[in-house]
Amino acid sequence: MILSKRPEIERFLKAPDAHIRVALIHGKDRSGVAERAVALCKTVTPDLNDPFNVTVLTESDIEADPIKLEEALTALSMLGDRRLIRVRLGDPKASVDKAVAAAATAHAEGQYNPDALLVIEAGALGRESTLRKATEKASGAAAIACYEDEVGDVARMTREALAADKVSLSSDALDRFVARLPRERGLMRQEIERVVLYIGPGSGHTIDLEELEKHLGVEPDASLSDAALQAFGGRSGPAQSGLRRALAEGESAVMAVRMVSMHLAKLRRINVLQAAGQGAKEAAKAAGVFWKQEAEMLRQARSWKLEALDEVLQSVNTADVATKTTGMPEHLIAERLLLEIAARARRMGL
Repeated sequence: MILSKRPEIERFLKAPDAHIRVALIHGKDRSGVAERAVALCKTVTPDLNDPFNVTVLTESDIEADPIKLEEALTALSMLGDRRLIRVRLGDPKASVDKAVAAAATAHAEGQYNPDALLVIEAGALGRESTLRKATEKASGAAAIACYEDEVGDVARMTREALAADKVSLSSDALDRFVARLPRERGLMRQEIERVVLYIGPGSGHTIDLEELEKHLGVEPDASLSDAALQAFGGRSGPAQSGLRRALAEGESAVMAVRMVSMHLAKLRRINVLQAAGQGAKEAAKAAGVFWKQEAEMLRQARSWKLEALDEVLQSVNTADVATKTTGMPEHLIAERLLLEIAARARRMGL
C-alpha cells in the first residue's frame, strides 16, 4: 500500500500496523529517508546496533550474494524478540532492485519469519522500479516516498523544534528563517540547532526579525545564497564576490553548488505554480522566497522558464559530481558554474 499523507505517515512511523512486514522509504532527500527509517526501526528495538536482533545489509551485500537477504528474513531471534532487517540502497541496479523486490514480496506474504520487520531505504525510485511496484501493491507492505517538504511543513517542524528548547521566533522572523532553510532534512535540522544555540536553549526568549538578521548576517551561506541570486540575475561580478566571501569564511564549494540547486528549485516552483493558475506573489511565497527578494525572484522567473532551468540543472548536477569525485579545485568548479549561469541569464536579457 502507499502512504502519502503526512498524518498517516507520522502515525505509521510511530506505530506501524501489525500486518505490515515490509516498509520501503525512498526519495531524493536521503536525510529525510534516513530520519523516517530510524523512527520506524525504533518501534522494533531501541538499540539499532543489537547484534542478535538487527541485520543491516547494503546494496553491495545483496549484489554479491542475493541469498543473504533471504537468510536474514528467515532467521529467528535467539532471545525471542522481534527481528529487524534494514536494507540500505542508493539508486539500485536493476538486478538488485528485482532481488530485493522478490524477497520483499515473499516476506509481505508471510513466507519468511512473520515477526520480522524489513525496512528498505532507497534513493528516488522511478515508477519503473520493480521494488517500488511490489511494495505499493502488496497488502503486507507500505511504501513511503519522501518528497521535498512544503513551506508549511518546514515552518511547523521549525516551531516544534524551537518549542522543544523553549525558544521561539516572531512571525516575521520565522518566515525569514524558513525561506532560507535548505530543504534537505539533515541540513535543515543543523540550521535549526544553530539558531537555537544563538537564542539560548531553555531561555524562553523570542527574537524578532532584526535580531535574527544579526545571526543570519554572520553566516557564510548568506553569501552563497546571494551568489546564486546574483548569478541567475545575470550579474557575474557580484556572484563571484559572494562565492569568494563565503569560501573565505569557511563555507564549501559543495554547499555553493547546493545553494544554486536550491535557487533553481525555487524558480522552477514559481513557474509551475503560475502555470497552474496561481498569482505571482502567491507562487513566490509558496516557493519559500524571502519577501525582500520577491521582486528580483519574480523578475528572474519571467525569463527563466522550465526548459532553460532544465538545461542549467544538468550543469548543476555535473558540478555537484565534479566537486566530489574529480579532484579538481572545488572553488573553480563552483565559480565556473556561477559564471555559466550568469552568462545564460544575460543572453536571456536579464
